[in-house]
Amino acid sequence: MDGSRPDHSRASSTVRALGLDVGGTSTRWALADAEGRCVAEGQAAGFSGLQLADEAGRAAVAGILRSIVSSVRVAIDTPADEGAVAAVCAGVTGFDGDQPGPLVNVLSEALGVAPQAITAYNDIELACRAVFPPGGGVLVYSGTGSNAACLDAHGVVHRAGGRGGLIDDGGSGYWLAREALRCVWRMEDERPGAGLRSGLGRALSARLGGASWGDHRRAAYAATRGELGTHALAVAQAARDGDAQALALLTAAGEELARLAKALLRPHGPRPVRLAGRVFELHPEIERSLRWALPAVEVQSPSPILAHRWAATHALERR
Repeated sequence: MDGSRPDHSRASSTVRALGLDVGGTSTRWALADAEGRCVAEGQAAGFSGLQLADEAGRAAVAGILRSIVSSVRVAIDTPADEGAVAAVCAGVTGFDGDQPGPLVNVLSEALGVAPQAITAYNDIELACRAVFPPGGGVLVYSGTGSNAACLDAHGVVHRAGGRGGLIDDGGSGYWLAREALRCVWRMEDERPGAGLRSGLGRALSARLGGASWGDHRRAAYAATRGELGTHALAVAQAARDGDAQALALLTAAGEELARLAKALLRPHGPRPVRLAGRVFELHPEIERSLRWALPAVEVQSPSPILAHRWAATHALERR
């Protein structure tokens, strides 16, 4: 799985396994043949394990999964009456690994795969298993949400964070956007006009489609968690333009993410910390702040984690 052009020549005659790395904004998928070669990969809409709590959410998730099957069939030229996938490994944001039933059921029905051929993880556990051997390190991830994970010497996963935006998700894109809105409107409460005239207020207004409470309220409360998280881009832009409040939020984001690493380093001992997730692409202050808060720790800068490809080969191994 080296990222080269997929070889479709034998795809239709081999066992195939599907790997899914599901986030709040997008799903990355990869298909591996029996030899572990990547024969197709792509992207689809994201979803959350939290959507499985009601019928409408389950229907939406099933629709996304069926679209992935359609893309797989097109990519490998598989007829509709032939099974496209024999095994699945999925890492899903918002999924509680202690209760796999609802997720496995939806995956099984939508993808046409037997439940016993499905392995399901939370997305952070999937990513951690993809980059570290047991006992190897701590992964700190920040995207729409934030969390951290490590594997102990026995391969058991331990996690910190990942509580969702309502409870925590400190240092995530969602958290940054929410805190930015809170900051601007508290300034407005105390000194009317000051918040919206600030660099942070102007950057948010440009993204939210207007510079009034009504504009901000409509955009914020109508947005999904993933959509609101994208407005962290406004915080980064304001910081680049010299806004001190925005820069302070980015510093705080780094400190929040360092806290997740510390929560796992304390009980499990010293080990490298690997960073991942698009929030680290927003502004260098986030990583700088995190490193400052972890002075004696080896921090590995963010680099792509092809968890969807690892998941596909892992599904083959567990088949």
